Amino acid sequence: MTSASSQLAKPGFDHHNLPYCSFMIGDGDADAKLGVRLGDHVLDLEPIAQELDASMVGWFAMGNLDRILAGSPQMWASIRKAIKDWVTSDKHGEVIAKHAYPIEKVILRMPFTPNDYVDFYASEQHALNVGKIFRPQNPDLPASWKQLPIGYHGRAGTLIVSGTDVKRPYGLRRVDGKVEFGPCRFLDIEAEMGFVCGNGVNGPIDLADADQHVFGAFILNDWSARDIQAFEYVPLGPFLGKSFATSISPWVVPLDALKAARISTPPRDEPLAKYLDDSDTEPSALDISLEVLWNDESVSSPPFKVMYYSYAQMATHMVVNGASLRAGDVFGSGTISGAEVDQRGSFMELTWNGAEPVTLENGGTRKSLMDGDVVEITAKAPGPDGSVIDFGSVIGRITG
Repeated sequence: MTSASSQLAKPGFDHHNLPYCSFMIGDGDADAKLGVRLGDHVLDLEPIAQELDASMVGWFAMGNLDRILAGSPQMWASIRKAIKDWVTSDKHGEVIAKHAYPIEKVILRMPFTPNDYVDFYASEQHALNVGKIFRPQNPDLPASWKQLPIGYHGRAGTLIVSGTDVKRPYGLRRVDGKVEFGPCRFLDIEAEMGFVCGNGVNGPIDLADADQHVFGAFILNDWSARDIQAFEYVPLGPFLGKSFATSISPWVVPLDALKAARISTPPRDEPLAKYLDDSDTEPSALDISLEVLWNDESVSSPPFKVMYYSYAQMATHMVVNGASLRAGDVFGSGTISGAEVDQRGSFMELTWNGAEPVTLENGGTRKSLMDGDVVEITAKAPGPDGSVIDFGSVIGRITG
């Protein structure tokens, strides 16, 4: 007998990764199940636990990650270790295979219940590009940008799972000098990484303890109505321009799977406050490479490793004022953009606010998203022993 890992695994989705998901078998009336991905299959964890370790069944019974997120980091580690042991053991191959479902046979669901949502603005190059586009006479970074990770509260209720259509939003925008209510005329994406929290706590937390409260990572697309956003955002920031849809990947990669991807944050131009100073802590920036496909054509490759602030700094900053952090809280990194044109993580930057349209072989010329357009964002990171950690993808199609 051979192990499930040797039978089912493939590069990117082997036993080093095992991202969690919530899924259904069959139609929408079926019960949701908690699973992990191994190769091109999803493993149903509850019946596997019933056969191999009944003491763990309760952790998988809710059909999503909610119960695990509410647990302790020690429990996260023990659950992950058990799953890795199951799929790599030669004696469990038959049990695993019995409860493995081809991905094309399952319906992927929201992997957890989002409680709260914060979106950050942590890419220096993105912030500089936005300044050059909208403030060409004064394109500098916001005054506090190098002192703290700027963020805003989003709406958790508008987080949607990959594959859900995105309906073009309506709002107030300026057209030919007049304010009108109508459909967004400049619909955009923001290629980001998202993080889900667990082990709830009332802040503050120490930077070195962030991993005790951040469970895992996934790809996030923060759809943006640029014309609506431009009209409303001064002085309080985005609202309707952002709150209509934010897509997340169905695959949640545990932080434990990303140890080989940890790197240091970029050199600092200015010193950080003590609670954000990561000079003496374990690196928490991540070497993740994203790719953006517009109607199946690759148009950008944003590098997450250039982000000025790490996920640990974002999590620490969220609660430094005493705010609570709850299991299921989500935060996004903000648009990921590198220094090169083909590393820009939004179409506003890629087309330079429409002044430099993109010509697609599979869809004509684009200044922004049109109805029927499909955007897919993928991501990968280095894993242990030369392996690859694949985050899968997040996909959305624009409807009118």
